Amino acid sequence: MSLVTILLAGGSLLALALLFSYVLCWANQAFYVEVDPRIEAICAALPGANCGGCGCVGCGEYAEAVVNKGAPVNCCAPGGAAAAAAIAKIMGVAVDTSAAPKRPVVHCGATTDLRLGQGDYLGEQSCAAATNMAGVQGCKYGCLGFGDCVRACKYDAINVQQGLATVNYERCVGCGACVRACPRNIISLVPFTSPQMYVVTCSNRETGPAVKEVCQTGCIGCKACTKKSDLCTMEGNLAAIDYENFGPDKLTELVAAAEKCPTGSIRLRGNATA
Repeated sequence: MSLVTILLAGGSLLALALLFSYVLCWANQAFYVEVDPRIEAICAALPGANCGGCGCVGCGEYAEAVVNKGAPVNCCAPGGAAAAAAIAKIMGVAVDTSAAPKRPVVHCGATTDLRLGQGDYLGEQSCAAATNMAGVQGCKYGCLGFGDCVRACKYDAINVQQGLATVNYERCVGCGACVRACPRNIISLVPFTSPQMYVVTCSNRETGPAVKEVCQTGCIGCKACTKKSDLCTMEGNLAAIDYENFGPDKLTELVAAAEKCPTGSIRLRGNATA
């Protein structure tokens, strides 16, 4: 190969390199999208859990929603009041950080030994796979106990004990991942205005006799709790608690309602040491 050929090849490569560099610089300027510095500041204030509890895919999308779409500044459950206050400061708005944190409760209290008609399921060990299968368990509303919620939680705050999903409130941040993972929708977020809250640990909406056939601790719709507290209401055959109107002055009523429940389906949930 002659010297001229080598020089021509080297010159061609240099020219191409210069051309590509120019094109890249032009494209960088032509397609540059200015990022609002508040978005970056909000991302820095968030814990980076990307849990989806705020309704967005991740922390970055939530930060963009706050800046560009006016999303509430207090939607980050893992960040809590501190993150809400920091985001509010960045956005120059006020925020009520006194709102009670929401924590998940499992509306089922039946451990394996309290279930009637428990089947011998040998299929995929997943709640999503088992929920529509006949013969898995007598109660079609109860916790399946295969741990879909456990796998969804990034904080190791829920586990299965004796076939029942159980929340560790010392670790829980209220992100709602377990709520979204449960195919039977028996986990919900409840405002915890005190370290422990009374909850209805049942989701069975059948009549009392039908409940008794499949569970020893399910709500039988007797309405005994409603006679002790006006916070206790009925949603069809199933008891429910009105948390929006709960206050310390109502605690005595709920204690009485829980004691009156013949199947023990109104129970305390939460962190007793908080």
